[in-house]
Amino acid sequence: MKRARKLPETYTVALATIALLAAAMGCNSSKTAPTPENFTTAINAYFVDHHECLLSNVRFPYETTDKDDTRRMDSLVKSLLLEKSVEATIHASRYTVTTAGARYAPRFCYGNREVTGIDGSTPLSVVNGFKQTTVTYHYVIRDVPIWAKTPEIMAAFPTMAQAINNPSTAKITLAQTTGGWQVPD
Repeated sequence: MKRARKLPETYTVALATIALLAAAMGCNSSKTAPTPENFTTAINAYFVDHHECLLSNVRFPYETTDKDDTRRMDSLVKSLLLEKSVEATIHASRYTVTTAGARYAPRFCYGNREVTGIDGSTPLSVVNGFKQTTVTYHYVIRDVPIWAKTPEIMAAFPTMAQAINNPSTAKITLAQTTGGWQVPD
């Protein structure tokens, strides 16, 4: 009868570690599993390219006669992101982008969402051939530029001020694909 050869202790420890890791990873290691970790990864990846911004559908030069709009734009002037000229005959303010503002214009984006926690998700349902869920999550705004933190900008854009100074909650729909979860377009 042949005797079993004893493996060196380092090999035994290595094999045991590999076995434990494989067992711990189980089916939850899949990028397609509906787990908080996978949802967090998908949402954060989405917001890398989807910034939080002050303006939408604005082209420069921009003219306005609206008092609230003028107040908001004037805060960007005070932060040296825009220049202002006034058309006295028609009571309109005309705004153009400064050299410093060119980096942020025309939308003046002020950061990205970063998930801090997943509160829950709806049961999976099939939509357009893909399993989907709606995820409720907490987030903070990261990479906020200095100009967005000025008192003038925060007073003129209170929704932005709230977003950059306090954690927030939101919902987002995620679709399960073969490569993992993603926000459907």
